[in-house]
Amino acid sequence: MGPPQDHSYKRRRIDADETPSSGRQPSSLSAASAKPARFKPTAARDWTISVAVPTSVITDCVTREQRTTWAGRIARACAVFSVDEIVIYDDSPVESRPASTDHEGYTGDVDPAHFLEHLLNYLETPPFMRKLLFPMHPNLRSQGLLPNLDMPHHPYKGEWMPYREGLTLEAQPKGGKGTVVDIGLEETVTIDEKLPPKTRVTLKMPVGEYGSPEPIHPAVPRTEGGYFWGYTVRKAATLSDVFTQSPYEEGYDLSIGTSERGQSLHRAFPEHKEANFTHLLVAFGGPRGLEYAAMNDPELSKIGIHGPRTKELFEHWVNVLPNQGSRGIRTDEAMLIALTGLRRLWDNS
Repeated sequence: MGPPQDHSYKRRRIDADETPSSGRQPSSLSAASAKPARFKPTAARDWTISVAVPTSVITDCVTREQRTTWAGRIARACAVFSVDEIVIYDDSPVESRPASTDHEGYTGDVDPAHFLEHLLNYLETPPFMRKLLFPMHPNLRSQGLLPNLDMPHHPYKGEWMPYREGLTLEAQPKGGKGTVVDIGLEETVTIDEKLPPKTRVTLKMPVGEYGSPEPIHPAVPRTEGGYFWGYTVRKAATLSDVFTQSPYEEGYDLSIGTSERGQSLHRAFPEHKEANFTHLLVAFGGPRGLEYAAMNDPELSKIGIHGPRTKELFEHWVNVLPNQGSRGIRTDEAMLIALTGLRRLWDNS
């Protein structure tokens, strides 16, 4: 499935009064003058990998620092395994949730879905634009504990990549036409399109010294260039909303639920060959499992999906580590184990 032609809905904007002035000239960075990045493209791909993680992974945390490091571990696992979408779903009892939350204040203890979404989006954003796109906020007070994700769209200065992320500025371009864009280098670049300030854009860079960068849909580096280009984050109010609110028109055509009561990966996927799917979803439970999320989902309760029947939501119900040596496996540990074992479904290199 190719990317949509209109990419305006993917742009992100914040208040214009925070934009710094800039008189820098267009960048002369080119494939010939810059050192190549360490990332090499794979085959272009339309297929995607999604993971679903419950809010209960941080509800038992006592401190801000503990919640912050949890978000970092989730992000790091998804970056390492080139996950394209993270879904944060609320598995708490509906009646226990606050009617409203002040999202200008700290939300780690009152709205864990917002807290995780906030930090995961912060980590996905290229570091050079975080200060402008993410104003000071109580959720970010322990940001120094967060890991560096080092994804392909977080390149070092002087590295050549055929695509880059940029942030539009208020500065007037040379000649008065187009938009000046900060792409994290010493010099800015200018694009032909006129865009509002503080808009995050994905750019296709010119190969030679001449030509202008071209704004493209954020999926193009993956679908045409073969680069992993970060993840998107969305919230789901319940486990069933993970499926019903999928951003993909046909939903997830392969879904895997993880549980200590599931089959081993070897039995669930006995053939050593890549799986046939377009959009894969791997769902993880919290300390009380996916069954707890199903129990607290009003829509699933209506159709009798709870307890052992939770596995009926998924094509596969797997135990990522049978005969484990500890009473429980934390969700962040299960993510690393599961994605390691499942990776052969989409990458047999």
